[in-house]
Amino acid sequence: MEVKNITIAYEAYTGIDELSAQDKQLCLEAVKAMETSYSPYSKFRVGAAVLLSNKQIVRGSNQENAAYPSGLCAERVALFAAGANFPNEEIVTIAVTASTQEFQLLRPVTSCGPCLQVMAEYEQKQDKPIEVLLYCIGGEVWKVKGVNSFLPMMFFEKRLGKG
Repeated sequence: MEVKNITIAYEAYTGIDELSAQDKQLCLEAVKAMETSYSPYSKFRVGAAVLLSNKQIVRGSNQENAAYPSGLCAERVALFAAGANFPNEEIVTIAVTASTQEFQLLRPVTSCGPCLQVMAEYEQKQDKPIEVLLYCIGGEVWKVKGVNSFLPMMFFEKRLGKG
């Protein structure tokens, strides 16, 4: 038997002002997206902004439903909108932020497993990593180069879909 370890690397910034102008703008676009959140049940608002290779920015926010499985996270709303409206453009970066009146967020919020799996699928489709910015409003920003850092053993089967 052999024990193996998996480690991830990410950049941690103390605030949004340490970012490049482009990354800062994308984080602010995620904040704007969060304003359209429909989250009456969780009261946890999430916004995402996707930067495409054509410089277009696509926003998404979490959309809840009383039948809980019917809702959708901000990341998937933004990614699916980008895929549907700009199918031939690569996804360069996604910025994600969140807020709630229920408690104080002290660090960036990470994406859930299904959202990471969708990001991973887009990375496989475009054969290029997606940069992920996780922004805690008024606090830290974490920058991750590629979804593989979150899901090093992600599910992807290349033989699926081949006829």
